[in-house]
Formats: sequence, C-alpha cells, structure tokens
Amino acid sequence: MTIRINLLIILTFLAILSMAGSLLIGSTQLLSLFQTDKVLLHNIIVSIRLPRTLSAFTTGGLLALSGALMQVFLRNPLADPYVLGVSGGAAVSTLGLLLLGYNGLVLVSGAWVGSLLTILLIFMLVKSSQFWNTHQILLTGLALSSGFSALISFILVISPDRELHGMLFWLMGDLSFAHLPTAEAIILIFGLIISFGFAREFNILQRGEYEAKTLGINTHRLQIILFLLSSALTAAAVTLAGCIGFIGLIVPHMLRLLGLHDHRFLFPGCVLLGGGLLTCADTLARTLLSPQQLPVGIIMALIGIPVFLFLIRTETKPS
Repeated sequence: MTIRINLLIILTFLAILSMAGSLLIGSTQLLSLFQTDKVLLHNIIVSIRLPRTLSAFTTGGLLALSGALMQVFLRNPLADPYVLGVSGGAAVSTLGLLLLGYNGLVLVSGAWVGSLLTILLIFMLVKSSQFWNTHQILLTGLALSSGFSALISFILVISPDRELHGMLFWLMGDLSFAHLPTAEAIILIFGLIISFGFAREFNILQRGEYEAKTLGINTHRLQIILFLLSSALTAAAVTLAGCIGFIGLIVPHMLRLLGLHDHRFLFPGCVLLGGGLLTCADTLARTLLSPQQLPVGIIMALIGIPVFLFLIRTETKPS
C-alpha cells in the first residue's frame, strides 16, 4: 500500500513539473519579458500557454483513463480508446464541418455530436441482438471504424488545398487552438470518481466474467458502465485535441509494470501519467522546430512506439 501511495505522490510531482515546464518553455524568452514587459508576459502565460497546458494535461488524462477502462471492458491489453470507432465518428463530423467552412465552437459541437452518435449507434446495434458481449461490441466498433476511415479519405480527397492543412493537423492531434478545457476537465473528474467507485468490481471482472458472476456482481450492468464511461472520456478527448494515439495504450501498461494492478491506484495514476506525458509531448511539439509547430500526435507516436515495444519485450521476457 505504502509503495503504491508513494508512486502516486511521485507521479503527482512529475505531472506538476511537466505543467510548469509547459508554461515556462517556448519560443518567447520569458526572463527578458519579466524585466521589460510584464503585461505581455502575463498575456503569454495566462492567455496562450495556460489554456494549452491545461488542455494537453486534460486530454492525456482522458485518454489514459479511457484506455485503462477499455482494457478492462474488452479484457484485452491491446485495447485503446479509439478501438470502438468513437474518434472516427468525431473525425467525420469535424472534417465535414471544416469542408463546409465552419470553425470555432461549431467544430467542437460537431465533434461532440459525431462522437455521441457513434456511441449511440454502437449501443443500439448491440442491444438489438439477443445478447450482449464484448466480442460483438468490438467487432461492431471495428466495422464502424473502417467505414469512418473510408469517409475520412473521401472528405480529404474532395477538400480544397487551403483546408487540407488544418484537416491533417486535426487528424494527427492538434492543440494549437486550445481553450480552457472547463467541460472536459469536469468530465475527467467525474469519470475518475465513477471509475474509482467501481474499482473493486473492475478488479474482480478483470479476472474473468464467470468469477465475477459467481461473486454476485452484475456483469451486464458493469459492462454497460465501462462502455459508456470509456466512450464519453474518449469523446471529450477527441473533441478537445483531435486524434492522438498511444497514450491510452501505453500508460496503463507502464503503470502495471510499476506494480499498480489495483484499479483504485491505477486509475488516478493513469490521469497523472497520461496528462504529464502528453503535456511534455506538446511542449516538444511547440519547441522542436520553433517557430513552426508540429502536431502533438506525431511527437506522441515517436515517443509511444519505442515505449510500447519496450513494454512488450519486458512483459514477454521469460522469468
């Protein structure tokens, strides 16, 4: 118990450190402004860097927590937040609105509508059958993902050149137009509270559905909670920053490797590590080729691929 609490304290410190670094590091030298133009210094930190830092941390936390829930739900260590096609629905909706010339709040609303309609569609397709099981949900999500990929390709093909840059940035994950993530942060907090409340039941469900039923757990209700909660967290993340991979896949694995198998500790650990990791990746995206900015999804992929390969090698190494 003490070791796990100490690990959460370390993750909290690292998360705060990543956010402080994001606020202080950038193309503008803040130290010189502190002596010459404090008004500009305040505007850069509060109006530009703070919303982006909070958006990066919130997005990372949403995706990491959603990934942990999805891996419990599907009982598959390779499951990630995008496996059910929620991001695809948001992408089709957002790119369609971009093609029509919309921006700002309309795009955010469109991404939410696309995500929620996808969740509702999966739920209706699965519920229309005689039984509910995770394999059926997974196959339905994969089928919808393939359809959404085709629609995304179609939209990109017919889009004018002036719109392609923004579309591709959004598809690769972009925090350039980040805002204060009030709604998304509330969703993350409530999602963490709900996840923590069911953590003991999730611990049992992960051992197998039969054992959970034997112990009197309503697995059907628990699966619905997992599906809706993980999908809502993914929808919030995609709406905020587009499609960013690997966070939801590698963060739960990293924490389990460190000994956080109990979901009461794994879930808050995912929020802290996922948020801190994406905040660091976004800082690199802003500064590597400064003043040009990279999509944060590219940086996250460059970090995530070797980390994931290392985790696979570590977990499969014979004892």
